[in-house]
Order: sequence, then structure tokens, then C-alpha cells
Amino acid sequence: MINGNDFEFDLSPRDVAILKARVKYPEKPASKLRDILEEEFDISLSHNRVNEILNEMRDEDVFSMRAIPNQNIFEYYIFQVAFHYSNFDENWERCYKRLLDDPHVMFFASADDYHEWQFIAQFASPEQSEAWRHDFVREYGDFIAQIDKTAFPTVHKFETAAAVFNDLLRDMGGEEYLGDGEQETGEHEETDRVSVNQ
Repeated sequence: MINGNDFEFDLSPRDVAILKARVKYPEKPASKLRDILEEEFDISLSHNRVNEILNEMRDEDVFSMRAIPNQNIFEYYIFQVAFHYSNFDENWERCYKRLLDDPHVMFFASADDYHEWQFIAQFASPEQSEAWRHDFVREYGDFIAQIDKTAFPTVHKFETAAAVFNDLLRDMGGEEYLGDGEQETGEHEETDRVSVNQ
């Protein structure tokens, strides 16, 4: 059982190893993934069973396969929002839903900070990001005490690495599913891009 924020995932170390293999080899069909699981993790399953397990995990929102555009298409910004608490009760839900539904917002989280809401948004140009912020403040100005924006002019890394699952496997007692050399050193593997739910 894995507890992540408000969610519980009923995953075994074997399931995490299968997820790790899917993240490491996102383009491989189930038949090839079955061979990789046998060679790298000593997991013997039919390709149909591998497919079933991955579909079950996808259905349970453990991960999702989404198209991820090249990070150079857009420009990225982090926004940090602080509240006027006197206007919180009547405004927070509408503003919260607006951010969840906004197509520019790709990551939205609460923080233990003066800026309690922080989110990363993507825009085609700096002018679009500034126009968006202007419209957002105009709509929710009574609710927002402060909104800070920082541009990320260059994105150097934009991915979930398969090796991130090694710590989880160690915590679960699944060391037998670590690759060669990872048990002693914790070395990172070659990475590929895939969207994994938080």
C-alpha cells in the first residue's frame, strides 16, 4: 500500500517494477515489455498479463499515458498566489475551479508558504502570459493579496525518470526489482518522458 497525498494505491513491489519498466520504455509494446521484465527484473508473466496489470494501474489512476509536447514549444512560468483572507470564503472555490480548468495551467499545488497556491503555466509568448495574469487579477483581485510570476526562459529537464521508483522499491522491500548496480549505488538510469499522476 502506497500513500501519496490524499490517495492510496494498492501496489506491490512487482507492480512498481512493472510501472518502472513502462516509464523507462514508454514506446515498447506489451510483448517486448514482457521480455524486458524477464531479463531485467526476473518477472515471468505473459504479455497479456502485463497488459492487464498496466490497464488496471491506469484505471486506478496510478499513471496515465498522455501526449507531452516538446518543452520548447511553450514558455513556462511559476505563479505564486497569496490570499486576502477576509474574502476567502466567497471566492476560493470559484478561483480554484478556474485554475483546475484553465488549459494553460499544467501543475497546481497548495504550499506551506505565504503564497499558498502555486502553479506552473505554459504560454506561447511572454505577452500571452502577461495578458493572462492581467485578466486573472482583474477577475479575482478582491481575493488575491499578492501574485508573483517568475519566467523559466530555458527548460533543462522535463521528465519523469524510471530511476525515481528505486527509492519506492527500497521502502517497500522490493530490492530484488532494482537493476544491476542500483542496490549498492542507487545509480540513475537512462530516462524517457512519460506523465505519471501525483
